[in-house]
Amino acid sequence: MTPGPLLYALYSRRLRRQVMAGPLPAHVGLVMDGNRRWAREMGLANPSLGHRYGAEHAEDVLSWCEAVGIRHVTVFVCSTENLQRRGDAEVAFLMQVIEQVVSDRLARPDARWQVHLAGMLDALPDSTARVLKDAVETTRTVTTGFHVTLAVGYGGRQEVIEALREHLYERAEAGDSLADAAASLRMDDIARHLYTAGQPDPDLVIRTSGEQRMSNFLLWQSAYSELYFCEAYWPAFREIDFLRALRSFAARGRRHGA
Repeated sequence: MTPGPLLYALYSRRLRRQVMAGPLPAHVGLVMDGNRRWAREMGLANPSLGHRYGAEHAEDVLSWCEAVGIRHVTVFVCSTENLQRRGDAEVAFLMQVIEQVVSDRLARPDARWQVHLAGMLDALPDSTARVLKDAVETTRTVTTGFHVTLAVGYGGRQEVIEALREHLYERAEAGDSLADAAASLRMDDIARHLYTAGQPDPDLVIRTSGEQRMSNFLLWQSAYSELYFCEAYWPAFREIDFLRALRSFAARGRRHGA
């Protein structure tokens, strides 16, 4: 039997107390998976409508992060594989949803989250890339300390390749040989050219829908991240699911590769 609103509220409050008593992640990565499957289960005529519900739900999750003081969030919105392998109609609908949700909910004058981007904007429609860039500019002066990175047209392997390429270009412009660049290469040389440069690496990556894989998401940055997989589809991901993920994180002994 489904618990009533009162029991849900009491349980949420108890979970929140437990979470606030333990260590919290400074940066959470979110793989919001299962939008289309959720739409089919809900009987929606067009499974792509799940993308709209999922994109709008991201705002709710950001509010949960803000409530517990998590200041860095990276949301995996759309991968390079999505752009290449999904049908043209689905991709066009997804881009339209991204444009509307970003414009209406993230790039507002009263925005509390500063928007950052991760991904190949050149691979996106011009209108989508423009909306995303406008969101970055609109929120540039946000001083709340909350940062959300939208990974759109993003691939982790591609990101590392681009970072290495930028480093090599930089060394070449300085007059260094390829041999010199290779001999002196350090991890920081790659990290400072990543889309997330200047931000902490994610402490926790949450993926919904029951799938247990990274799907090319933040491969470099998540080397020491804790992973949490939730059975709920993204649009059905509840605050108590989020708090359970944080409780699980707090209970783990992090070793950072040791």
